[in-house]
Amino acid sequence: MDKTKGCIFNIQRFSLHDGPGIRTSIFFKGCPLRCSWCSNPESQNSAPEPIWDNVKKKEVATGEYITTEELMTIIRKDMDYYAKSQGGITVTGGEPLVQNEFVIQLLQQCQKENIHTACETSGYSSEQAFQQLINNVDLLIMDLKHHDTEKHQAETGVPLKPILENLQLAVKSKKELLVRIPIIPGFNSTSEDAHAFANLLKKYDISAIELLPFHQFGKNKYRSLNRPYAFEDAKQLDAGDLIFYQEIIKSYGIDCLLD
Repeated sequence: MDKTKGCIFNIQRFSLHDGPGIRTSIFFKGCPLRCSWCSNPESQNSAPEPIWDNVKKKEVATGEYITTEELMTIIRKDMDYYAKSQGGITVTGGEPLVQNEFVIQLLQQCQKENIHTACETSGYSSEQAFQQLINNVDLLIMDLKHHDTEKHQAETGVPLKPILENLQLAVKSKKELLVRIPIIPGFNSTSEDAHAFANLLKKYDISAIELLPFHQFGKNKYRSLNRPYAFEDAKQLDAGDLIFYQEIIKSYGIDCLLD
Protein backbone atom coordinates (compact mmCIF):
# COMPACT_ATOMS: atom_id res chain seq x y z
CA MET A 1 0.00 0.00 0.00
CA ASP A 2 1.29 3.50 -0.85
CA LYS A 3 3.00 5.32 2.02
CA THR A 4 1.70 8.74 0.93
CA LYS A 5 0.38 10.62 3.95
CA GLY A 6 -2.75 12.69 4.44
CA CYS A 7 -3.31 15.42 7.01
CA ILE A 8 -6.14 14.56 9.44
CA PHE A 9 -7.41 16.65 12.35
CA ASN A 10 -9.95 14.26 13.86
CA ILE A 11 -11.10 10.64 13.68
CA GLN A 12 -14.52 10.04 15.22
CA ARG A 13 -15.42 6.42 15.81
CA PHE A 14 -18.98 5.23 16.48
CA SER A 15 -20.46 8.20 14.62
CA LEU A 16 -24.18 8.05 13.82
CA HIS A 17 -24.23 10.93 11.34
CA ASP A 18 -23.13 11.52 7.75
CA GLY A 19 -24.26 8.17 6.39
CA PRO A 20 -26.05 4.97 7.39
CA GLY A 21 -25.25 2.85 10.42
CA ILE A 22 -22.29 3.14 12.75
CA ARG A 23 -19.47 4.98 11.04
CA THR A 24 -15.91 6.16 11.41
CA SER A 25 -15.77 9.82 10.34
CA ILE A 26 -12.37 11.03 9.18
CA PHE A 27 -11.84 14.79 9.14
CA PHE A 28 -9.35 16.07 6.58
CA LYS A 29 -7.44 19.34 6.84
CA GLY A 30 -7.74 21.91 4.07
CA CYS A 31 -10.67 23.75 2.50
CA PRO A 32 -10.85 26.25 -0.40
CA LEU A 33 -14.02 27.82 1.05
CA ARG A 34 -13.88 30.50 3.74
CA CYS A 35 -17.39 30.43 5.17
CA SER A 36 -17.58 32.89 8.07
CA TRP A 37 -19.90 30.52 10.00
CA CYS A 38 -17.63 27.46 9.60
CA SER A 39 -17.99 25.13 12.58
CA ASN A 40 -14.58 23.56 11.96
CA PRO A 41 -12.27 26.57 11.42
CA GLU A 42 -9.29 24.37 12.34
CA SER A 43 -9.98 22.49 9.10
CA GLN A 44 -9.40 25.41 6.75
CA ASN A 45 -5.59 25.37 6.59
CA SER A 46 -4.07 22.31 4.93
CA ALA A 47 -1.20 21.80 7.36
CA PRO A 48 -1.07 21.21 11.14
CA GLU A 49 -1.38 24.42 13.17
CA PRO A 50 -1.38 25.44 16.84
CA ILE A 51 -4.64 25.65 18.78
CA TRP A 52 -5.16 26.47 22.44
CA ASP A 53 -6.18 23.48 24.56
CA ASN A 54 -8.23 24.81 27.48
CA VAL A 55 -7.89 21.54 29.40
CA LYS A 56 -4.11 21.26 29.06
CA LYS A 57 -3.74 25.06 29.30
CA LYS A 58 -1.27 25.17 26.44
CA GLU A 59 -1.07 25.22 22.66
CA VAL A 60 -1.24 21.86 20.91
CA ALA A 61 -1.11 20.92 17.24
CA THR A 62 -4.35 20.36 15.38
CA GLY A 63 -3.72 18.04 12.47
CA GLU A 64 -1.30 15.18 11.95
CA TYR A 65 0.07 13.31 8.96
CA ILE A 66 -0.98 9.67 8.65
CA THR A 67 -0.60 6.91 6.06
CA THR A 68 -3.45 4.98 4.48
CA GLU A 69 -2.41 1.81 6.29
CA GLU A 70 -2.35 3.61 9.65
CA LEU A 71 -5.87 4.86 8.97
CA MET A 72 -7.03 1.43 7.86
CA THR A 73 -5.72 -0.06 11.12
CA ILE A 74 -8.08 2.28 13.01
CA ILE A 75 -10.98 1.68 10.60
CA ARG A 76 -10.70 -2.11 10.79
CA LYS A 77 -11.21 -2.07 14.58
CA ASP A 78 -14.93 -1.50 14.01
CA MET A 79 -15.60 -3.93 11.17
CA ASP A 80 -18.13 -5.88 13.25
CA TYR A 81 -20.09 -2.69 13.99
CA TYR A 82 -20.15 -1.72 10.30
CA ALA A 83 -21.43 -5.18 9.37
CA LYS A 84 -24.18 -5.27 12.01
CA SER A 85 -25.41 -1.71 11.37
CA GLN A 86 -24.70 -1.45 7.62
CA GLY A 87 -22.27 1.33 8.46
CA GLY A 88 -18.83 2.27 7.17
CA ILE A 89 -16.58 5.31 6.87
CA THR A 90 -17.24 8.93 5.98
CA VAL A 91 -14.51 11.28 4.77
CA THR A 92 -15.25 14.88 5.67
CA GLY A 93 -13.38 17.99 6.71
CA GLY A 94 -12.55 20.59 5.71
CA GLU A 95 -12.94 19.59 2.10
CA PRO A 96 -11.67 16.05 1.42
CA LEU A 97 -11.04 16.84 -2.26
CA VAL A 98 -8.20 19.19 -1.25
CA GLN A 99 -6.31 15.92 -0.57
CA ASN A 100 -7.90 14.12 -3.50
CA GLU A 101 -5.21 11.52 -4.25
CA PHE A 102 -4.94 10.38 -0.65
CA VAL A 103 -8.72 10.31 -0.18
CA ILE A 104 -9.25 8.24 -3.35
CA GLN A 105 -6.56 5.81 -2.23
CA LEU A 106 -8.32 5.43 1.15
CA LEU A 107 -11.76 4.96 -0.43
CA GLN A 108 -10.44 2.35 -2.86
CA GLN A 109 -8.86 0.36 -0.04
CA CYS A 110 -12.09 0.47 1.96
CA GLN A 111 -14.08 -0.75 -1.01
CA LYS A 112 -11.60 -3.61 -1.51
CA GLU A 113 -12.43 -4.63 2.06
CA ASN A 114 -16.20 -4.25 1.55
CA ILE A 115 -16.50 -1.20 3.80
CA HIS A 116 -19.26 1.25 2.84
CA THR A 117 -17.85 4.66 1.90
CA ALA A 118 -19.37 8.14 2.05
CA CYS A 119 -17.93 11.58 1.37
CA GLU A 120 -19.18 14.89 2.69
CA THR A 121 -18.13 17.59 0.23
CA SER A 122 -18.82 21.16 -0.83
CA GLY A 123 -18.53 19.97 -4.42
CA TYR A 124 -15.90 22.61 -5.15
CA SER A 125 -13.20 20.88 -7.19
CA SER A 126 -12.16 20.19 -10.75
CA GLU A 127 -14.50 18.04 -12.82
CA GLN A 128 -11.78 15.38 -13.10
CA ALA A 129 -11.29 15.14 -9.32
CA PHE A 130 -15.03 15.05 -8.70
CA GLN A 131 -15.61 12.33 -11.28
CA GLN A 132 -12.87 10.28 -9.66
CA LEU A 133 -14.63 10.70 -6.32
CA ILE A 134 -17.96 9.60 -7.82
CA ASN A 135 -16.27 6.48 -9.19
CA ASN A 136 -14.91 5.48 -5.78
CA VAL A 137 -17.62 6.28 -3.23
CA ASP A 138 -20.94 4.68 -2.30
CA LEU A 139 -22.70 7.79 -0.96
CA LEU A 140 -22.15 11.45 -1.87
CA ILE A 141 -23.23 14.09 0.66
CA MET A 142 -23.13 17.56 -0.94
CA ASP A 143 -23.68 20.80 0.94
CA LEU A 144 -25.19 23.70 -1.00
CA LYS A 145 -24.51 27.06 0.67
CA HIS A 146 -26.44 29.46 -1.57
CA HIS A 147 -28.48 29.67 -4.74
CA ASP A 148 -27.17 33.08 -5.85
CA THR A 149 -23.80 33.26 -7.63
CA GLU A 150 -22.75 36.67 -6.29
CA LYS A 151 -23.74 35.97 -2.69
CA HIS A 152 -22.04 32.58 -2.79
CA GLN A 153 -18.80 34.13 -4.02
CA ALA A 154 -18.94 36.95 -1.49
CA GLU A 155 -19.54 34.76 1.57
CA THR A 156 -17.63 31.57 0.76
CA GLY A 157 -14.80 32.98 -1.36
CA VAL A 158 -15.40 30.58 -4.26
CA PRO A 159 -17.74 30.61 -7.29
CA LEU A 160 -20.95 28.60 -7.37
CA LYS A 161 -20.69 27.47 -11.00
CA PRO A 162 -18.22 24.55 -10.58
CA ILE A 163 -20.23 23.27 -7.61
CA LEU A 164 -23.41 23.16 -9.70
CA GLU A 165 -21.54 21.51 -12.57
CA ASN A 166 -20.33 18.81 -10.19
CA LEU A 167 -23.83 18.46 -8.74
CA GLN A 168 -25.04 17.76 -12.27
CA LEU A 169 -22.30 15.12 -12.65
CA ALA A 170 -23.45 13.48 -9.43
CA VAL A 171 -27.10 13.41 -10.54
CA LYS A 172 -26.21 11.97 -13.95
CA SER A 173 -24.07 9.27 -12.35
CA LYS A 174 -27.12 7.85 -10.51
CA LYS A 175 -24.86 7.55 -7.45
CA GLU A 176 -26.66 7.69 -4.11
CA LEU A 177 -26.76 11.41 -3.31
CA LEU A 178 -27.82 13.47 -0.31
CA VAL A 179 -28.00 17.24 -0.78
CA ARG A 180 -27.90 19.30 2.40
CA ILE A 181 -28.45 23.02 2.93
CA PRO A 182 -27.02 24.65 6.07
CA ILE A 183 -29.43 27.46 7.00
CA ILE A 184 -27.42 30.47 8.16
CA PRO A 185 -29.10 33.55 9.70
CA GLY A 186 -28.85 36.59 7.45
CA PHE A 187 -27.31 34.60 4.61
CA ASN A 188 -29.83 32.10 3.22
CA SER A 189 -32.56 31.95 5.87
CA THR A 190 -35.55 33.77 4.34
CA SER A 191 -38.66 32.43 2.63
CA GLU A 192 -37.35 33.99 -0.60
CA ASP A 193 -34.21 31.89 -0.23
CA ALA A 194 -36.33 28.76 0.27
CA HIS A 195 -38.24 29.41 -2.95
CA ALA A 196 -35.01 30.11 -4.85
CA PHE A 197 -33.38 26.93 -3.55
CA ALA A 198 -36.45 24.90 -4.48
CA ASN A 199 -36.36 26.21 -8.05
CA LEU A 200 -32.64 25.40 -8.27
CA LEU A 201 -33.16 21.89 -6.90
CA LYS A 202 -35.95 21.22 -9.39
CA LYS A 203 -33.66 22.33 -12.21
CA TYR A 204 -31.14 19.67 -11.21
CA ASP A 205 -33.80 17.03 -10.63
CA ILE A 206 -33.11 16.77 -6.88
CA SER A 207 -36.06 15.06 -5.21
CA ALA A 208 -34.93 15.04 -1.56
CA ILE A 209 -32.78 17.26 0.66
CA GLU A 210 -31.92 17.83 4.30
CA LEU A 211 -31.87 21.19 6.10
CA LEU A 212 -29.16 21.80 8.71
CA PRO A 213 -30.04 24.48 11.31
CA PHE A 214 -27.24 26.91 12.18
CA HIS A 215 -25.50 25.99 15.44
CA GLN A 216 -22.75 27.42 17.62
CA PHE A 217 -20.77 24.20 18.19
CA GLY A 218 -17.61 25.74 16.74
CA LYS A 219 -17.77 29.04 18.61
CA ASN A 220 -15.02 28.30 21.12
CA LYS A 221 -12.70 27.04 18.40
CA TYR A 222 -12.29 30.57 17.02
CA ARG A 223 -11.12 31.76 20.41
CA SER A 224 -8.72 28.82 20.66
CA LEU A 225 -7.31 29.71 17.23
CA ASN A 226 -7.26 33.42 18.14
CA ARG A 227 -9.47 34.26 15.16
CA PRO A 228 -12.47 36.60 14.98
CA TYR A 229 -15.89 34.95 14.62
CA ALA A 230 -18.54 36.83 12.63
CA PHE A 231 -21.43 34.91 14.21
CA GLU A 232 -20.45 35.40 17.84
CA ASP A 233 -23.85 36.80 18.78
CA ALA A 234 -26.01 34.99 16.22
CA LYS A 235 -28.99 33.00 17.48
CA GLN A 236 -28.63 29.25 17.22
CA LEU A 237 -31.47 27.67 15.23
CA ASP A 238 -33.36 24.47 15.90
CA ALA A 239 -35.67 22.36 13.77
CA GLY A 240 -38.73 24.33 14.88
CA ASP A 241 -37.26 27.53 13.42
CA LEU A 242 -37.13 25.95 9.97
CA ILE A 243 -40.57 24.40 9.63
CA PHE A 244 -41.67 27.29 7.37
CA TYR A 245 -38.59 26.68 5.19
CA GLN A 246 -39.30 22.97 5.05
CA GLU A 247 -42.93 23.56 4.02
CA ILE A 248 -41.87 25.84 1.16
CA ILE A 249 -39.41 23.26 -0.17
CA LYS A 250 -42.01 20.49 0.14
CA SER A 251 -44.56 22.58 -1.76
CA TYR A 252 -42.35 22.09 -4.85
CA GLY A 253 -42.65 18.32 -4.55
CA ILE A 254 -39.25 17.92 -2.93
CA ASP A 255 -38.91 15.70 0.13
CA CYS A 256 -37.31 17.83 2.84
CA LEU A 257 -35.91 16.51 6.12
CA LEU A 258 -34.86 18.53 9.15
CA ASP A 259 -31.71 17.51 11.00
